[in-house]
Amino acid sequence: MTNLVEVQYAQTGKSSNTDNLGMREMQAMVYAQRHRQHLLVKAPPASGKSRAMMFVALDKLANQGVRKVIVAVPQQNIGRSFNDTPLKKFGFFEDWRVAPYWNLCMAAGSENSKKSIVREFLDHPTATKLVCTHATLLNSLNGIDARKLDNVFFGIDEFHHGSADEDNRLGTLIRRLLNETSAHILAMTGSYFRGDAVPVMRPEDEAMFQPTINYNYYQQLNGYKWLKSLGIGYSFFKSNYLTAIPDVLDTTKKTLIHIPQPNSKTGAFMNKHDQVAEIIKYVGEIESQDYNNCIYNVRTADGRLLKVGNLVEDKAEQRALLQSYLQRMNSRDSLDILIALGTAKEGFDWEWCEHCITIGIRASLTEVVQIIGRCTRDCEGKTHAQFTNLIPCPDAAQDDVSMAVNDFLKAISASLLMEQVMAPKWNFKTKIDDEEKPEEPIPGEDDHVIEVKGLPTLNEKTKAIVENDRDTLVATTLSDKNIREAIIGEGMAEMITEVYIPKIIRDTYPDLNEEETDAVANHTILTIAMQGEQVTVDDSGNKFIKIANKFVNLNDLDINLIAEINPFQRAYEVVSKSLTPEVLRTIQYAIEDKRSEKLTDEEAILLFTKYLPKWREENPGKTKPEITDSDPLARRIAMAIEHLRNLKRQRLAQQR
Repeated sequence: MTNLVEVQYAQTGKSSNTDNLGMREMQAMVYAQRHRQHLLVKAPPASGKSRAMMFVALDKLANQGVRKVIVAVPQQNIGRSFNDTPLKKFGFFEDWRVAPYWNLCMAAGSENSKKSIVREFLDHPTATKLVCTHATLLNSLNGIDARKLDNVFFGIDEFHHGSADEDNRLGTLIRRLLNETSAHILAMTGSYFRGDAVPVMRPEDEAMFQPTINYNYYQQLNGYKWLKSLGIGYSFFKSNYLTAIPDVLDTTKKTLIHIPQPNSKTGAFMNKHDQVAEIIKYVGEIESQDYNNCIYNVRTADGRLLKVGNLVEDKAEQRALLQSYLQRMNSRDSLDILIALGTAKEGFDWEWCEHCITIGIRASLTEVVQIIGRCTRDCEGKTHAQFTNLIPCPDAAQDDVSMAVNDFLKAISASLLMEQVMAPKWNFKTKIDDEEKPEEPIPGEDDHVIEVKGLPTLNEKTKAIVENDRDTLVATTLSDKNIREAIIGEGMAEMITEVYIPKIIRDTYPDLNEEETDAVANHTILTIAMQGEQVTVDDSGNKFIKIANKFVNLNDLDINLIAEINPFQRAYEVVSKSLTPEVLRTIQYAIEDKRSEKLTDEEAILLFTKYLPKWREENPGKTKPEITDSDPLARRIAMAIEHLRNLKRQRLAQQR
């Protein structure tokens, strides 16, 4: 297995060190904004989000007139992060304590009984803190009088579970809290994007959380004490993945293994329980079993005794025993290897984990980033964290495989900066004469519908393909060898749009006729061409979009125009495979540059000469602001410094 990404960190200790209140760097950033009613925090796993929420919640209760605190997590096992926590001995004014009756993540019982407890909590005269799952919160607050939610603090962990979609219940609740109550909200997430191209929040709702608090992987990992490197690698297998387990599994490392879904191509060759048994055989021989905790004691060939947990087990009682053990474990020797299927991803806390092996291709980038976060916690004795994706070997040359994987790594590199990397999902309809019946837009997506002249009309069959399979088609075209070669060539736009993409559609859907193939191909081409594009409006109200480095009036958008450009022009910018902290920093500036209004040389000079000295006066001991600063002016000054650096590099290059 060769790492395609190897990140080295400076081990400054900055992100792990605590101040006189017992707060780490990110926690202090959040606490400084504690008086704001609505807070959105984007920070990676292991940065201390749970404790940051405790600090803010306790201050809200003691000093800001908030009546009650409700913390909601996606899964019951994640509630462990909000168990009783000593804070006073590190300098804070109060410990975090939740009465067992109000900690619904630690309690047994049905959802109906938990719903009753949440409603009892809201009416209770003295109860102040409750912890529950997202599902319990949603069930409990459905139909409740909004006045009971006034002056209640809601801490929403893993906020990306919500979305702007009308059918997303968590997103609907957040909108209700924002618009109908005086509730306070602290929303936290380690991956502020979703796998379905739907934004987490609507722009008008997100505006109520501005400015957001961003704390990225560059800040987090570079400031660790012990962990000094992260590897992201891929290993390929032929036949079935079990044949490759000996090559990727190092039993001397604390390892989390996620096997593939049973209905996936990678996992369908054998039932999931037999797969677990085979993996354990590669570890060693089962010597005994701890039935109280559902842990296997496995003897390796060289005589070591390892503790192996199996979260793939179907029996509810055994799973509960193991889950309880995982929540209680408090030493490096408590566990060596954990095998899981759909759990132990988001929010799972095993600080000693050194290696995550994920088997099979994961469609969700969110899932991949969360899994990477399982091994990136800083702890004594751990110097390297490793993520390995074990995937089927494609029928392609190694260069093709590397290029396809590199595309995925580009998305990961952006996601490590806590950016919402998923582009809006545009929908298209034919621009026709008024007397003709217009094509219906895709349901629920009216805000992103664009009329295109010359676009073939979709029938029932092709509409179903565009609605359900568009993202898959885009991914397939991105990995096509002929298209990747054509991208590099000059004047190959027509070859891509008129030959290669229609061929992919014909191969994927052989039952389509030529007209239907053309319709699906054109929608696919438009989707690719629009990836990441933003609509701007001029003074006259006309909408423009920038395609192929030129602005196009959306009222004049023509499919023939799209066919004449290379839709992949922006998709294949070179990104270094070695994501050093400096490269991560460069990527973040590039993202901010595209998101912000373009700096002119004159503005950059003014910011540098006039506003930077003022900023230094207001921030003694600091030399310059960072792009992650919550203050928009500070971010603008940081952009100006970077802009002037680039100008200097360009002039030196011209002189040479």
